Amino acid sequence: MKYQWCVLPVILGFLFPTMRLTAQETTSVSVPTSEVQKTKQADGKDDIQAIGRRQIGKRGLGNWYSLENEVQMGREYSKAIEVSAKWIEDPAVVEYVNRIGQNLGRNSDAAVPFTIKVIDSEEINAFALPGGFLYVTSGLVLSTQEEAELAGVMAHEIAHVAAHHASRQMTRSNMFALASLPLIFVGGGLGVALREAAGLAIPLGMTKFSRGFEAEADYLGVEYLYKAGYDPQAFISFFERVQTAEKQNPGLIAKAFSTHPQTADRVKKTQREISRILPAREAYVVSTSEFEEIRSRLVAHENLRQRNQTDPGKPVLRRRTTASD
Repeated sequence: MKYQWCVLPVILGFLFPTMRLTAQETTSVSVPTSEVQKTKQADGKDDIQAIGRRQIGKRGLGNWYSLENEVQMGREYSKAIEVSAKWIEDPAVVEYVNRIGQNLGRNSDAAVPFTIKVIDSEEINAFALPGGFLYVTSGLVLSTQEEAELAGVMAHEIAHVAAHHASRQMTRSNMFALASLPLIFVGGGLGVALREAAGLAIPLGMTKFSRGFEAEADYLGVEYLYKAGYDPQAFISFFERVQTAEKQNPGLIAKAFSTHPQTADRVKKTQREISRILPAREAYVVSTSEFEEIRSRLVAHENLRQRNQTDPGKPVLRRRTTASD
């Protein structure tokens, strides 16, 4: 342990040349209580109108990483994913999912542009890397019943990026390797496969966020969903439906939620937040005809893939695609 602390400044200086741990800086870590109060108030997590100007999880005592550090780390991970994942190439699907994500990003506290892509996988999953690299699986799109549900999952991932959860967690644990960066929302085999493909075969426990960070991502994600014009109740309805499906058929959903349990307490907290801080509106975006068209295109893509994998002499069975089914 003594050796670990003596080499810590060397590790920091090597990985992050923009960071300097001088004697003068390390002696000034004490912050007056009044300043802490001001910082806490500046976060303004309940102020919907201040979204985009709030100081949530930015560089400071709780986050030693600059925004440039985060973008650089996310870009490196994205390169590994680019060569290991199979992509949906339908331009209509890609453009649609990207448009939803960009709208949410503009209505968030994220200070980076988002790069959004769709992975060709039946698994229900979405994850984001620091610096705004967001990935959604086709299985997730097919598991949602409304556009607002899809937007709700994506908003949660955008909240992880906006609140700098990766760098804050790395700061807390003094882990200065990229192995702790993937922000797995639904989790499951896809996330494991991507890490292994990138040479990152590490214990799943190293990629779990604290309950506090997950709760904050729920809290902020619902706000972003609301500000973008969607019905925030869609976030709850999606997880309640998935919970029901998991109880009816544990083998169907359990794998996807093995690292990120969706508890009843989490749903209740989100419901309290919606009623407490989100002003009621006369109308929300729930779904669109375009959402149905995109799902139809993905269903056709999935059926074609299954047909190609099936013995030509046997009948082709159409597969159910939604969690409600």
